[in-house]
Amino acid sequence: MYVAVKGGERAIENAHAWLAEERRGDRSVVELSVAQIREQLSLAVNRVMAEGSLYDPDLAALAVKQSRGDLIEAIFLIRAYRTTLPRLGASCAVATEAMACDRRISATFKDVPGGQILGPTFDYTHRLLDFKLAAEGETVSAPTREAEPAKVPHVTGFLNREGLIEEAPHDDTPPPDLTREPLEMPAERSLRLQALTRADEGFTLGLAYSTQRGYGRNHAFVGELRIGTVAVEMDIPELGFAVEIGEIILTECETVNQFTGSKTEPPQFTRGYGLVFGQTERKAISMALVDRALRWEELGEDNVGAPAQDAEFVLYHADNIQATGFLEHIKLPHYVDFQSELELVRKLRRDAGAEQIQEAAE
Repeated sequence: MYVAVKGGERAIENAHAWLAEERRGDRSVVELSVAQIREQLSLAVNRVMAEGSLYDPDLAALAVKQSRGDLIEAIFLIRAYRTTLPRLGASCAVATEAMACDRRISATFKDVPGGQILGPTFDYTHRLLDFKLAAEGETVSAPTREAEPAKVPHVTGFLNREGLIEEAPHDDTPPPDLTREPLEMPAERSLRLQALTRADEGFTLGLAYSTQRGYGRNHAFVGELRIGTVAVEMDIPELGFAVEIGEIILTECETVNQFTGSKTEPPQFTRGYGLVFGQTERKAISMALVDRALRWEELGEDNVGAPAQDAEFVLYHADNIQATGFLEHIKLPHYVDFQSELELVRKLRRDAGAEQIQEAAE
């Protein structure tokens, strides 16, 4: 016999208390501080900020701690907190060409003004476990750094001088805000880029990989990948000019893609674009590849039926908070639904059994 499981407020409080105990872990081990998470798990913090749509390393680190390292749960916490904040105004578009780069590489040109800046990256490590990190009291000498990194121009600007790459579109119309308005189809590129910035990194990576394997005819080069600090400015109506209100770290990727031309466009290179909070280069590259795949219609290309070319499929399934909510709701009580399904199956079995008996009798 199936019966409803009974619980209540006390059971929920005990579940919360047990969760807090599990989160703290062995109390003989020193507790992680928010500052330690912010400084030493910065890539996890960056992902939470990017997919949570809130640039605040301290709050993102707190969310990572509270969620026991479950980054999707941490992203959920940040988005929920973000909805409580007042909207004081809108900042100006950031000038990434004035970025003070910590890392800036190009896979298309070896010698570019400003040079290749390798920066902090796993690219050249051997991917071997470093057991020195497990030693207590480990010290690391800080690398020598310039007082102020040189600002460098965008690599794609050199192609643009020869007219070999499509012009970057310029539109002063304020884009829709995905954090305040629901996603609707068809979605213009500015809205798609917002959705991809907030999209789950793993999902976006999988789609990007699919385009490289031929599902979308998307042969791309990294024109430029840069990570650095940019100023955030805000127009003050009373002053009549923009005022710098802070600085943020961004990762920007521009891909250069083959394009043989169409009925409306000449042969040239086309662009894919990715821009993400913090040092999040895998996400930025993935975003740029998927962005380019979604542009097939505006460029007059054929739709080969690749998943990355289907805007509805990509945008409606890329958000990990929505996906998590819909997936995890099935573990909540569905007693009434199951009882109706159970009775239906029993009835079908009875009917089938009756038919077999009748056939045997005949």
